[in-house]
This record gives sequence, structure tokens and C-alpha cells, in this order.
Amino acid sequence: MSPPGAGRDRRPVPLDDLGRVHLVGVGGAGMSVVARLLAARGLPVQGSDAVEGPALAALRSDGVRVWVGHDAAHVLAADGSASVDTVVVSSAVRESNPELAAARTAGLRVLHRSEALASLMADRRAVAVAGAHGKTTTSAMVAVVLRAGGMDPSFAIGGTVRVRAEGGEHAVPGGHAGTSDVLVAEADESDGSFLNYAPTVAVVTNVEADHLDHYGSQAAFEQAFVDFAAQITSDGWLVACADDPGSARLAATHRAAGRRVVTYGTSDGADVAVRDVVVGAGTVRAAVHGGPLGPAPLALDLQVPGAHNALNATAAVVAATLLGVSAVDAVRGAAGFVGTGRRFEPRGAADGVRVFDSYDHHPTEIEALLRAARPVAGAGRVIVLFQPHLYSRTQAFADRFAQALALADEVVVTGVYRAREDHDPAVTARTITDLSRGTISGGSLRPVEDRLAAARAAAGLARPGDVLLTVGAGDVTELGGVILDHLARRHGVAGSDTAADGATMG
Repeated sequence: MSPPGAGRDRRPVPLDDLGRVHLVGVGGAGMSVVARLLAARGLPVQGSDAVEGPALAALRSDGVRVWVGHDAAHVLAADGSASVDTVVVSSAVRESNPELAAARTAGLRVLHRSEALASLMADRRAVAVAGAHGKTTTSAMVAVVLRAGGMDPSFAIGGTVRVRAEGGEHAVPGGHAGTSDVLVAEADESDGSFLNYAPTVAVVTNVEADHLDHYGSQAAFEQAFVDFAAQITSDGWLVACADDPGSARLAATHRAAGRRVVTYGTSDGADVAVRDVVVGAGTVRAAVHGGPLGPAPLALDLQVPGAHNALNATAAVVAATLLGVSAVDAVRGAAGFVGTGRRFEPRGAADGVRVFDSYDHHPTEIEALLRAARPVAGAGRVIVLFQPHLYSRTQAFADRFAQALALADEVVVTGVYRAREDHDPAVTARTITDLSRGTISGGSLRPVEDRLAAARAAAGLARPGDVLLTVGAGDVTELGGVILDHLARRHGVAGSDTAADGATMG
């Protein structure tokens, strides 16, 4: 499949023209969200995935027909004619997939996931959040702030959104069909597919080189963001972080072209200033003012860990004000955000050890995560089970991974999660650990290729009072239960505490 958004007409297909839609790999986080939104807009939707999972059960409850396993018969009738009108795929679906191959042969319309999402955006005021890091959290914050400001936005976010309101904390699925004319979405830069969007507000959290397997160079990566910003509607806004050099360059380029820009950050000269950042054990406080927020400082009180989240929340507040929410209501609404799925997500506690799971898979993200974890751990230590994601990324950033992981007290690195890449035996856990010579401050950084053995090794390192993090974008997320079980059994503990109990931070 050609790179999404490259060399093609980017005008979205009208939603009414999509007809019956079949999604290949519908159980994926991004694909299930699109399926849910399409179904909510009244389209007949179906899909398939290789394995059963929670997403499929949720889609069935929403009236979406799903199959486990891929088969050409899902898109073709018995006589060989097409039984659907549009087939939607992600970049992870290979041309050899029987459903995609059948769709190609039958001449069906085949859309990338981003193109289907662009169709959903076409008659909405869209907020697209881009950047190498922080997309999911910032997108979720935008949605929460808009909801608190009286809007009911639709949103397409790659994780559940955790909100604290009257009645306690609750989770909202990442695909939500709202009643307002606003749609909030993550804009994935990994394969260029964010070039299919034409948002009213584009938020760029950072432009730090990643996905060089796709772009080939940092210059090409940065140019993609320039092209993305050029897609913003003529009456729209670019909201860009002034603290990140790449994002600051993008803002300057966009502003020089006569387009509307709001920058934010702790840096001097940012349109919206973020000042007096105070990080607590699971909380962040800051004062924000300037630009559309007005000259008077507003108190930003967040219920999530990490100084970086003061910046993410400020971006969300700015985006919401540009869409009509008052600045006062926006900063108040940000206080209701308590996280997203797989972003420092509490998984439980056993034998005095709190276990969290986090999707971070780039060195900069890991550094921010571990700095956020330190005050949460308090007098305890920070233990990390890290699963590298993609051979190409592991090789390109191996030294930076070693440096970032050195912020933890003990680290176990497991085998590489290959995702869409072919196996590369030359890139292993040792590609990272050998660069650290096996030692970090106060502990060790050790390779354990087998993921289950790595989970047991990490659990064995933990002591009461410690925080243990499973980190990475692959199936390391499944190992929290293994770790909790090991912790519970090692001293004859009857069982682990609930996730809610483990969620107490500070």
C-alpha cells in the first residue's frame, strides 16, 4: 500500500458515499474507534480481526458485526460479487491479507484508516493532535476539557479516557460519538497518514525525529509536519509547543506564511506562558496566562503525574478556548482528567508493590515517564520492565534508551516487539543493555529475552514500597497480571489488591 496521504487526492470521501464498510483488523485500538464512530453515524459497519479480544465484544454490543479470522468471504458474496462497498485498513495490514486481496481484485474502494476518519471529520470542527509524544494524553485532555465546558465532542483516541467527576472516577471509551459539531482525534505521523486531515485546530506537542524507517531523514520528518500544518482550514489555528525546538520551528514557519498560531510553554516568548510548575506525587500544578487565555494567571491543577503534563494540559486548554470554551471553564475542566489507558495506568498492588503500565516507547517519553514516577514512588524505588518496540527504532535509539532507562533503579529489558517489521536477529535486548555496561545508578540493567521470564525477573527485584512499571507499545501490557501474581505468591499473599487500590498515588 502506498504511503497514506502521499501523491493522492486528499479530499475526503463523503460519508454518505462509503456505503457498507468492512474494517480489516477492527480489534485494533485505532480501528475499533473508527468502526464505532462510523456505526454511530448510521453506516452499516462490519469487521474482522485475527484474534478475539475485548474490543470485539464492545463492538458487538454496539451493533457491529465482527468475525475472528480473515476470509475473503467477509467482503465477497457466494457468487463472487462484492458484499461491501468500502474496505478500511491500517498500515499494519499487508497486501497478502485475503480480505484486502479480494477487495483489490473486486475493485472495491480501499481506504486507509486515516481516510475513513477524515470522512468523519469533513462536516465537523476537527481538533487533530500530532507530535512524536503526548498525542493520546493531549487528545484525551482536549476531549475532557471540552466536555467540562459544555460541549459533547466526538473523539477518536487510542485509549480509554479516565475522568473524575461527581460520583467518582469512570472510563470513557476512546471512540465516542458526541452530539456537538466537534471531533477530536489523534493525528498519527508514523506513516504520513496525518496528511489526510484538514483540522480547524491542529495541536503539535513536539516534532522530535521518530519513524525514520518511514521518512528516511529528520528533514523529511519535519517537512511532513509543515505539510500537516498547511492542511489546517483557512480560519483555523496551529497550537504549538514553544519548548520543543522542532515544534517552535514549525510555528515560526506557519506564522511567516501568514497563518494563525498560538504557542505555549515555559520558554520566554511563548504566547501562552506556563509558569510556577510544581510536581507532586501524582499531581502537577502550574499558572498559565497569555494569548487566548487572557493576561490574568489561571491556576492549573492536574491529577496526573509529570511536569510534561502541565504542557499537555495547557495545549488542551488553549484548543478548547479557540473553540469557544471560556478560559476559566477550560482550566477547571482539566482538573477532571485523571489519565488514559496505558499511560501510567494503575494495574494493581501486591506485597506492597504498586504496578503501573505505560505505552511509552521512545527515549524522550521514557525519560518523562521515569521523572514522573520518582515522586510517586516516594521513598521506594522505581523498577522497570521495558519491551523495545520495532527493530529499527531500537537500533536507531539504543544509546538514548540506555540513558533514559538509567533514571530507574532497576531495569529488565525483554526481547523486541517487532510489530509490522520482519524479524531481525541482530537486534535484541542486549542492543540496549550492552551500551550501559549492565549498570545504572543504584542497580542494574539486564537483558532477559523471554517476556514471561523477564516479568518474573522484574517482580523478583521489587520490594515493598517500590513502584514497578511495564513499559512499551507491544504486548508487555499483558504482563502486569503475571507480575502481580508473582508478587502475591512469593510470600504466600492471598492475592493482589484491586487496580483501584493500586491507583492511589501519593
